[in-house]
Amino acid sequence: MMKRILFLVPFYLFTFIPLLAQSPSWTSKAVKSLLTVKTFSADGTLLASSTGFFIGTDGEAISSCAPFIGAQRAIVIDAQGKEFPVEQMLGANETYDVAKFQVAARKTPPLPIADHTTTGSTVWLLPYAVKKTPLCVQGSVSHAEVFKDNYQYYTLLLNAEESHISSPILNQNGEVVGILQPAAGEQKGTSYAISARFAADMAVNGLSINDPVLRQIGIPIALPDNAKDAQLALFLASSSMKEDQYVNMVDRFIQKFPNETDGYVYRARFQAAKGNFDKAEEDMRQALKVGGKLDDVHYQYADIIYQKEVYQSDKPYGEWTLDKAYSESQEAYRINPMAIYLQQQAQIRYAQQQYAEAYRLYEQLTHTDLRSADIFYAASQCKAQLGETDQQLALLDSAVNQFTKPYVKTAAPYLLARAQTLLGMEKFRPAVSDFNDYASLMGSQLGPQFYYNRFLAESGGHLYQQALDDIKKAIELAPTDPMCRAERASLEVRVGMYKEAIETAQQLVRLSPEMADGYLFLGLAQCLTNQKAEGAKNLNKAKELGNDQAQSLIDKYAK
Repeated sequence: MMKRILFLVPFYLFTFIPLLAQSPSWTSKAVKSLLTVKTFSADGTLLASSTGFFIGTDGEAISSCAPFIGAQRAIVIDAQGKEFPVEQMLGANETYDVAKFQVAARKTPPLPIADHTTTGSTVWLLPYAVKKTPLCVQGSVSHAEVFKDNYQYYTLLLNAEESHISSPILNQNGEVVGILQPAAGEQKGTSYAISARFAADMAVNGLSINDPVLRQIGIPIALPDNAKDAQLALFLASSSMKEDQYVNMVDRFIQKFPNETDGYVYRARFQAAKGNFDKAEEDMRQALKVGGKLDDVHYQYADIIYQKEVYQSDKPYGEWTLDKAYSESQEAYRINPMAIYLQQQAQIRYAQQQYAEAYRLYEQLTHTDLRSADIFYAASQCKAQLGETDQQLALLDSAVNQFTKPYVKTAAPYLLARAQTLLGMEKFRPAVSDFNDYASLMGSQLGPQFYYNRFLAESGGHLYQQALDDIKKAIELAPTDPMCRAERASLEVRVGMYKEAIETAQQLVRLSPEMADGYLFLGLAQCLTNQKAEGAKNLNKAKELGNDQAQSLIDKYAK
């Protein structure tokens, strides 16, 4: 037995000596760049663990993408066992399963990245280990396939374990050439790696906020390094992000670009909307102090105050009045006489019910590059408030005349506004024409109110069949609205459709028994079909319910 033991010891020494020799000289330094990545759901549940490694000195690192999908938080543990949170995502690609991110650590030791390596080259897999130098796994490149023009996908002759996924694959100089990918199938001795350069080159831009992969990750998306791209990202985030994520992004923008006004303005808008006017005022003052496009800052300041006064007028705050908003807008125009600043002033004057002054500004705008249907429409509303109906209609004509037939859908609101104005002026048939043009543009989007309004115009214009069709459509779309049935019964009596009027009025009585109109039209139609006893009974019921016409109808038809 003693001889057997003595024989086995040298055998094991002989077996391990070559494995130890496989670890290149750069291993002890390279291992300091390795990480374990752990991702967590919103409730703190561990989602996944993976290997990663630093590629920059400011906490930049790369790993697999899969562990990050659905994650709300992530941490890394470096080779010394120190833990750091992942601060932001710098890129992610689900197709190639790579992610780039930044952790809250600085002066990090990066692995150098090679552009590519050639078929037949010797490579080493460097696995993660805490406070020790691991054994490298040696292999070679059997095939390199080019993708996206500049990058390579490697097939390796290398024995790797599942726990090695996302580990770096290095060349003989200790440079990373790839990231180990999950194996395709059970073929032993064959592994795959995606170009590390591809992962390192990923970068966010102004549209990354809409990236479908990054949107599946709850960790903040990094802001682009270019201020204009970052401004675009901030703009898109204002309407697409959850509130807490958006606030975080604005704060990061201000931290990254302290001399750009946009961050202060966006935060001021958010604070004002929340009723935190002191904080909003502080941010706007900082924006004015930073400078840049001061006209735009004054314009934004005016708009924040205007929005507050219109929608939160029950919360007075210091000097924030419509007069203050107007003064800020005037300052913007003084610095840079742009038409949009005049438009803002017109809106403020309209909100102050200074309709003549608002009209003067809108009329001035019709001679600028902002001349449009919208400007003519706004001017028409000033005239409507001043009771100058003919001028209101003329301005609506100008609004509609900004379009040519056949009309496009953007003309629809102005056609509808003119139709309603014509209806109010009792110009029924021109109103019907505009209602018809509007209907041809809106199609199935028409509601009961539209059909009711067009019915009124058609009825007033003696277009009775069209009027009956429209009031029936209004009832179909709003079956519980008693007014539509009352109008239908009235018209049916008016055109001599007494049988139909009786039926409609009976429906109205069942629908709204406390409404006098149902009994009125029922009684009148009955009287006109020689059912005077029943008719008189219903007319008296209408009288009891307060209808002023009932007595005259009783005197005329029920006696």
